[in-house]
Amino acid sequence: MASVPSVSYSITVRLEVPAGGRAVSQITHVVENAGGIVTALDVNTAGHETLRIDVTIATRDTQHAEAIASALEKIDSIKIHKVSDRTFLMHLGGKIEMQSKVPLRNRDELSMAYTPGVARVSLAIARNPEDVRRLTIKRNSVAVVTDGSAVLGLGNIGPEAALPVMEGKAALFKRFAGIDAWPICLDTQDTDEIVRTVQILAPAFGGINLEDISAPRCFEVERRLRELLDIPVFHDDQHGTAICVLAALTNALRVVGKDIGSVRITMAGAGAAGSAILKLLMHAGARDLIVCDYRGAVHKGRDDLDDSLRWIADHTNTAGYSGDLRGAVKDADVFVGVSAPGILNGDDIATMNEDAIVFALANPEPEVSPDEAREHAAVVATGRSDYPNQINNVLAFPGVFRGLLDAQANGVSQGMLAAAAQALAEVVTPGELGPNYIVPSVFHPDVASRVAGAVREAAGGRPRTEA
Repeated sequence: MASVPSVSYSITVRLEVPAGGRAVSQITHVVENAGGIVTALDVNTAGHETLRIDVTIATRDTQHAEAIASALEKIDSIKIHKVSDRTFLMHLGGKIEMQSKVPLRNRDELSMAYTPGVARVSLAIARNPEDVRRLTIKRNSVAVVTDGSAVLGLGNIGPEAALPVMEGKAALFKRFAGIDAWPICLDTQDTDEIVRTVQILAPAFGGINLEDISAPRCFEVERRLRELLDIPVFHDDQHGTAICVLAALTNALRVVGKDIGSVRITMAGAGAAGSAILKLLMHAGARDLIVCDYRGAVHKGRDDLDDSLRWIADHTNTAGYSGDLRGAVKDADVFVGVSAPGILNGDDIATMNEDAIVFALANPEPEVSPDEAREHAAVVATGRSDYPNQINNVLAFPGVFRGLLDAQANGVSQGMLAAAAQALAEVVTPGELGPNYIVPSVFHPDVASRVAGAVREAAGGRPRTEA
C-alpha cells in the first residue's frame, strides 16, 4: 500500500518571509508539489518588511519531511528558522503526570494528608484490609505492565523504548474512563521474574493490564498472575482485541444477514491476539473455524504443536484441512487477520463466499489491501484510522477496567468479555449500521460508559472465574 501524508509525520516549519508578494502561495505550491499537505498556517510575528510564520505540514515519513523542508529552503527570499517534528514535541518530558487531588495550602491540610493524620488511616487499613479500596488510590488505579518484547509492530525493543507507548496507554485510560494508570516497564523478559515482580507490586493497584509481552510467554504470565492475585489481570493484546473483533463481527453479520453459528471463519494468526479472538468467538457461538499461522493451517497432524497450538488443533478445523491460508480462505464467510502484511490479495478474497466479511487487522500494513478487498467483500475492517471500520482496542479496555474497578472484581471471565463486546456492538444503532459503520468512533461519548456498565453487571456477585 502506498503511504499517504499523515499527522503522525507532521512537521511545523518556522519561516521568515517578505511581508508582501506571493510568498504564502509559493510555500503552499512547493509543499503540494512535493506531495505534502499544508494543514495550518499561522503568523507568529509581523513586521513592516517581514513575517514570521509557522507552516504545519502532513508528510508520509521522516525522509519525506526532510525533502519538503529542503524544497522550502530553495525558495528565494524565504529563510527557515526551525523545523519541528510535532509528534516528538508532544512527547517532550512525557505525556502524563501525577497531581494531588487534595489541597496542601497550610499546616492543617498537610497534617491530615500526611503525618500525623495519615497514620490513623494506615491503622484503619491494617485493622480492615478491605478499606484499602475505599481510602486509597487502589480503587481507581491500574498498572500497565510490559517487558518491551512485542511493542506495537516494532518487536522486541526493550522497556525504555516501550515507555512512550505505555504512557500513551495511561493517557487513554484517563481520557476515556477517568482511571489512573501507571506505566510499569520491566527490565526482564524472564517469566518467573515478571510474575514475581507484578505479584509484589499488586497491593497498590485495583487491576493489572499486561501489554506488549510476546507470545507464548504472555500466556503463562497471565495464567500465573490470575492464580496468584485477587485483582483482575487483563492482557489487552489478547482480550481487548478479542472484544473489539467480536463486537465488529456481531454487527458485520447483521449487515450481511448471517449467523455466527453457521458461518465459516478463517483466521490468520495464532499468537496472543489470535488465540484470544478464537476463544471469544467460540464462546459467542462460532463453530466452523480454521486457524492458520506461518506454516499454514493448524491441525492435529502437525508435528510442531506447542500447548497453545495443540488447544487450537483440538478445538478447530474438524475436517483436518492441512493446506495454506489461501486454500483456507476459499469458500469462507469471514476472514480475520492478526498476522502479517500482504499475505493475501484481491483474487484470494474473490474465492470467499458471497457477502464475505474481511477483517485485515495487521497494522500499519494489513494482510490484504482494503481497496482490493472491497472489490469482493461486503464488509471490510482494518486497524487503520484512514479507512472506515477501524478496530481499535481503545474501544474496549477503558470501559472494561472502569467496570471491573467499579465492581471491585477479583477476576475476568469470558462472560465479562462477551458482555463488553455486546455492549460495544449495541452502541451502533440499527439506523446507523451499515457496511462502513460496524463499530463506533473511539470518541463516541457512550462507548466507555456502556462497556463499563455491561462489565460491571456481568461481574456483580460472581465468583472468581478464568477467561
